[in-house]
Amino acid sequence: MKTYPGDFVLDPLGRRVPLHGPAAFASLRRAGGVAAACLDHITPLMQPGVTTASVDAAVAAFLRAEGAVPATLGYHGFPASCCISPNHVVNHGIPSDKVRLKAGDIVNVDVTAIVDGWYGDTSRMYLVGEVGAKPAHLVRTTYDGMMAGIAQVVPGRHLGDVGHAIEKVGKAVGYSTVRDYVGHGIGRVFHDAPDVMHFGKPGKGMMLVPGMVFTIEPMFNQGGPGVRTLPDGWTTITRDLSLSAQFEHTVGVTEDGVEIFTRSPAGMDCPVGAI
Repeated sequence: MKTYPGDFVLDPLGRRVPLHGPAAFASLRRAGGVAAACLDHITPLMQPGVTTASVDAAVAAFLRAEGAVPATLGYHGFPASCCISPNHVVNHGIPSDKVRLKAGDIVNVDVTAIVDGWYGDTSRMYLVGEVGAKPAHLVRTTYDGMMAGIAQVVPGRHLGDVGHAIEKVGKAVGYSTVRDYVGHGIGRVFHDAPDVMHFGKPGKGMMLVPGMVFTIEPMFNQGGPGVRTLPDGWTTITRDLSLSAQFEHTVGVTEDGVEIFTRSPAGMDCPVGAI
C-alpha cells in the first residue's frame, strides 16, 4: 500500500476521507478481529429463553477480557455494549432483561470494538431454535447482498457500484432495501466520511481508492422499506412490522481489491447455508 498517515481524498460533500497505510490496516485487522471473535463467542447464547441483557453482558465481558472497549456504550447516551435487534427491529435495539429470545426469532447483534484507539465494527444475524424457511431466506439473502457489495470494492470502481450490487440481490427476490441508514467511514473515528449507500447506480458516487476504509451494512425488509424509531430514541422498526435482517463488515480498499477486517475467526459469518 502506497498511502501514509495524512493522506486523504474528498467525498462529494467536501469531507475528508482518510487513506490508511499498512500500519493502520494492521490495527484495523486487530480491532475487527476482536469484534468478530466476540460475535463467535456469543453464538452459544443465542437460544430460546436467554435475555438480550445477558447477551449484552457477555459481549461486555468478552471485550474487556480482550483489552477492548465497547464503542456503543455511552455513545450519544446509548446504554449498552452492543445493539440487539430481533425480527422486525431494523437496528439499534437496546438489550433488556425484559426481552427473551424465542424459538423462531432472527436476531441481529451489532458489536464495535475499540482496540488501541481503532474501531472494528460488525454485525451478524442469528437464528434462534427452529426458524422458518422464509425468515431464513431473508437472512441468507441479506448476507449475499452484503457480499455482492463487497465484491465491488476494487480501486477505480464507485460507491454506486457497491450499492447497486447490494440492492439488485434483494430486488431479485422481492425484498426492499432500507434507505434511512448507510454504511460509513471508520478508523480512529467511529462514524466518518464517506456515506456508503446500499443502493445506487453503477459508475456513480465516490471513486474507490486504496486506503479507504468503511463499513458495508445493508438491511433488507420482507415488506416495504419504511422504518420508524420508537420513543426510546434508538430502536428502529419496520413500519409495516415485516421482518428485517442486516449484516455488516468493516472493509478496506487495497491496491488490487478489498480486505475484510471482520471475518469470523470460526467461519460463522452467516448462520444459513445455501437455500
